[in-house]
Amino acid sequence: MIPKFATISELQTALQTKTTTAAEIVTTALNVAKADQDRLGAYISFRDPATEIKLADQRLANQEARPLEGMPIAVKDNLTIRDEVTTAGSQILKNYRAVFTATAVKRLMNAGAIVIGKTNLDEFGMGASTEFSSYQPTRNPWNTALVPGGSSGGSAASVAAGHVPIALGTDTGGSVRQPASLCGVVGFKPTYGRISRSGLIALASSLDHIGLFGRTVNDVAKVYAIMAGHDQDDATTFDRPVDPLPADDDHGLTGLRVGLPKEYFGAGVDPAIAAAIKAAAEVIKGLGAQLIPVSLPHVSYALATYYIIMPAEASSNLARYDGIRYGLAEKDAINLFAHYAQSRATGFGPEVKRRIMVGTYVLSSGYADAYYHQAVRVRQTLSEEFHQVFDQVDILLGPTSPIKPFPLGEKKADPLAMYLADLLTVPANLTGLPAISVPAGLVDGLPVGLQLIGRAGDENCVLRTARAYEQATDWHHQHPAG
Repeated sequence: MIPKFATISELQTALQTKTTTAAEIVTTALNVAKADQDRLGAYISFRDPATEIKLADQRLANQEARPLEGMPIAVKDNLTIRDEVTTAGSQILKNYRAVFTATAVKRLMNAGAIVIGKTNLDEFGMGASTEFSSYQPTRNPWNTALVPGGSSGGSAASVAAGHVPIALGTDTGGSVRQPASLCGVVGFKPTYGRISRSGLIALASSLDHIGLFGRTVNDVAKVYAIMAGHDQDDATTFDRPVDPLPADDDHGLTGLRVGLPKEYFGAGVDPAIAAAIKAAAEVIKGLGAQLIPVSLPHVSYALATYYIIMPAEASSNLARYDGIRYGLAEKDAINLFAHYAQSRATGFGPEVKRRIMVGTYVLSSGYADAYYHQAVRVRQTLSEEFHQVFDQVDILLGPTSPIKPFPLGEKKADPLAMYLADLLTVPANLTGLPAISVPAGLVDGLPVGLQLIGRAGDENCVLRTARAYEQATDWHHQHPAG
């Protein structure tokens, strides 16, 4: 019998001792995920990995196992797999079959991981609740009346519910970390350029990051190391070795300077969440770290800046969906303009249309200087401000989400209320810094995430600090019932 919430390390030990097989592990994961689909809606599609399972067990029998041999994973449905449907949660791509596999996915599959399915998301990654999928909403495993966060809510829910030990997501404004917080799992995005975006259906190219969810920091670190690295198909990637984490028994944080930005504990943050994260900070202090109050005065402008730059880039990226080259096409249009308009009107949902219109407006003649160019200047100021604060500290600590999981439908009709869910996560996207969310408590029986943000390129410090906290607490062992 395979434990429902087994980690990669535990599954690999079971394979090495021959107490299970890749067939049993992957088939169990797939069956559990399918059985939960009506309850959670975490997936858009499931795969038939029979050939991959057979190869994995052959390799294990021949002692030719690759680093992730036979490990079941799930992949957000805006990452392509060759010859398989990739929808990005949108009707406009409901029948689109990808012509190549995303680099990040390919590297995991080449390492022996087996994808059991493509997870649900807000359409094109535009949302913080996974209610804006054009297929179905995803529900939070802790309470199915609540949202799991977004836009990678399907991946977060799948890990939280015990389907898979690892799932891939994307993080443009917090879409890995925020659902990780709301679902009580680990969610990590590295520095911009660390993981190739080749094969990712773009939302906002200067903000998009590929990240991942897991049950433990060690699992996440192991999988991240396989995904990271230069890719000739993504010019923004850089070639730098991944620093290995120290041994598991080296969890001390003596000498680490941890900054507590006062802005991350102020207006808009649920006081109960702020209290839980301050308690988490005390745990980290008890491991030898020094807590240092800091300030990021311009971080209050981050959300407004993000919601100008992101729609502007989305407007440009989504112009390719014209009903001609690929995707949904309306066949009864009377002329070319009508063909474009009807295809996009039918294929795009309301949130996508809203952001395209905002993005087109802020880029339009007469308004670009007032909005887009000003936002770019504020973004640069924020980057400089974070760079300066890292002269004082080694890492920043705060809440991941300012709010708890909220009821399905509560914020769907109020875009501004929904956007505020990204309040504490967008700064790391605007600056491209590595950041992680780890389980840090329960408020009213619902998970709370601790966010750690590090210097550019210093994933090791982020992961090491997160693991030290994780090992000093029991929150990562708390799972939803059902």
